[in-house]
This record gives sequence, C-alpha cells and structure tokens, in this order.
Amino acid sequence: MQGLTIDIIEQCKKNNRKAQMQLYNQYCNGMYLVANRFVKDSMEAEDIVQESFIKAFKRLEQFKAEVTFGAWLKRIVINTSIDTLKAKKQRLVELEDVHLKVVDTDVNDSWMVDDSISIDNIKIAIESLPEKYKYVLMLFLIEGYDHQEISEILNISQVASRTQLSRGKVKLQELLKDKRHATGY
Repeated sequence: MQGLTIDIIEQCKKNNRKAQMQLYNQYCNGMYLVANRFVKDSMEAEDIVQESFIKAFKRLEQFKAEVTFGAWLKRIVINTSIDTLKAKKQRLVELEDVHLKVVDTDVNDSWMVDDSISIDNIKIAIESLPEKYKYVLMLFLIEGYDHQEISEILNISQVASRTQLSRGKVKLQELLKDKRHATGY
C-alpha cells in the first residue's frame, strides 16, 4: 500500500490531477474525522480538510517519506484545525511561559475513570477544559502523539507539554468527579 501511495505522490508532484484526486479520495474521510474532533463543526471540518490538502499539494516536495503520507497529512490537518480555532477566537492560545516546573509524570499516572462515566461525558469534559490543556490532552489521548510531537505541533517545549498534560489530567479528573457526583452515582 505504501509503495502505491509513493507512486501516486510522485504523480501528484507532477501536478497530475487524477493522482491528486486519487490521493484525496484515499485520505479525505480519515482527515475529516481528525478535523471534526477539533472544530466540532462538519462544515468547518470539510473546509479544513480542503485547505489541508491544498497546503499538502503545495508542499509535496517537502514530504520525504520518513513517515507515512497519512501521518504527514494528519499533522497538517491538526495544525490547520488549531489555526482555525485560534483565528475564530481572535486570540492566540495562552501557553505557559518558560518558568514551568518539571512534573514527574510517573507519579499518579493513572488514566482510569469510573465505569459509570461515558465516553461522551469524557469528551464533553475535555471540551470544557482551557485550550492549553484541551489541545495537549486531545493530541496525547485521542490522536496518540508523544510529547516531542506535541511540542512540535503546538510550538511549545516538551516540558510544557508534560506539564499541561499533567495539569489537564487533574482538571479533567475533577470535572469527571463532579459529573459523577452530579448524576448521583
């Protein structure tokens, strides 16, 4: 499959419209799901996917096949989604400054939640977190990125990524605990 994709990419680099459409069709649904997890709006997610493919086709010479095309494209989609959210709110995500203290992530590193709390409740709780925590949690838990990748995507240090993940986890657990008590479990 990867070899076939590389052949298609080479055709795309030559502005072969049929190859571009083939690559788009191969990845558009998966990239739409990624964008929609961030922006929570189907029309906006579609726009992000379109914009991301335009960016990808313009930057195709930068793709070196060190990662799969899908992983490379997913990073463009995530960055475009975050940029869209930033622009929509007319402000930059407030990230903590350099004076962050290192958090030992091995201490109390349990992500377990009460069985009575639904996945939907967890997603709603993540959505209600401040952006600096929400983005790191989404990238770590939902998208599966590590701290190095998160630091590159969000343009923060790995220490900031770890700290925001740790603090976001605490806030998420508090929200879920409140939710559990509010529902009478």
